[in-house]
Amino acid sequence: MNEAESILGWLSAEQDFALAVVTKTWSSAPRPAGAMMAVAADGEVVGSLSGGCVESVVHELALEVLTTGRAASAHYGTSDAQAFAVGLACGGQIDVLVTPIIEVASASRLRVYLEAVAGSQAAALALELPGRTEEDGGSLRGPSRSLALDAHGTTHGGFGHARLTEHIATDAQAMIATGATGILEFDDTGRRLGAGTRIFVTTSTPPPRLLIFGAIDYAAALADLGRFLGYRVTVCDARKVFTTAVRFPAAHDVVVSWPHRYFVAEVEAGRVEASTVVAVLTHDLKFDVPVLLEAVRSAAGYVGALGSRRTHAQRTDALREAGASDEEIARIHGPIGLDLGARSPEATAVSILAEVLANGSKATGASLSATTGQIHR
Repeated sequence: MNEAESILGWLSAEQDFALAVVTKTWSSAPRPAGAMMAVAADGEVVGSLSGGCVESVVHELALEVLTTGRAASAHYGTSDAQAFAVGLACGGQIDVLVTPIIEVASASRLRVYLEAVAGSQAAALALELPGRTEEDGGSLRGPSRSLALDAHGTTHGGFGHARLTEHIATDAQAMIATGATGILEFDDTGRRLGAGTRIFVTTSTPPPRLLIFGAIDYAAALADLGRFLGYRVTVCDARKVFTTAVRFPAAHDVVVSWPHRYFVAEVEAGRVEASTVVAVLTHDLKFDVPVLLEAVRSAAGYVGALGSRRTHAQRTDALREAGASDEEIARIHGPIGLDLGARSPEATAVSILAEVLANGSKATGASLSATTGQIHR
């Protein structure tokens, strides 16, 4: 059970708790903004903010927040001494908001957001942050005011002033579209050029898609690892005898169809985006060439094809004969994957998705011990 489902369980049980959320990170912070941890009055904990680095000190703050009923924020990692004290020896820094979930309204808005997260749907949660002056003491007068946008774009909750609520909802909707998480600032009437009212917005977006063409043993291993990494996985092949849910239990969808026909239908339905990964594993020209031609002309962010260098050379010639340009052919990662010496299906899956991750982040794929500079971009 993930943290969203666990916290939803507490909400269903109408249990009071404090919610801690990472609102900003610097350098090598272990988890991104939007990571959540919940702490009950008896000290029980669900979720994680940093993989163990700051949990103990945030746990103490959460218990204090439950006692006072006032949301508070804290910064960890501002100095080497503090970093050592709370476990941030990696040099990362994080800001954390802790707010009590003790009211029906705040609980219902959190539920809207977490149900979307658990269902892999688009949504946003906006939480009021304490101001930055010494007078406010890093805390609010009560729980953090909140607003949730559900998968249909409906607004739940608000921030008192109609214009403030409207502007936060509008900006949060735009952040959902890009998967952004961050801090917005307004004045108390909602003017965007104002200051003093700081709002943290975290978003949930549907998972990226991994489209695997070719119902082979390598596809099963790639589906397993792809699902583990958070992709929505589809396995597609025209050969019905091989393309079964029993052979690919990790796949969300198993489709019997000619690959290029299925892919064209997905493009026309608007379900192929820059986050989409296309892995063509059949290394059979009658399957490969039509779907690769469609893939390189789509918005898919990664297109790769399995096979030897000889196979890929034949595939390239066939694609040119089919009308593909040099620029389109250059989009294909072929042979697919990083040079890891992989031979087994499982190791090959690692090499493929390692290349996908490097491609998406514009990283080098080199050994970190042989590089310099920031690890997390």
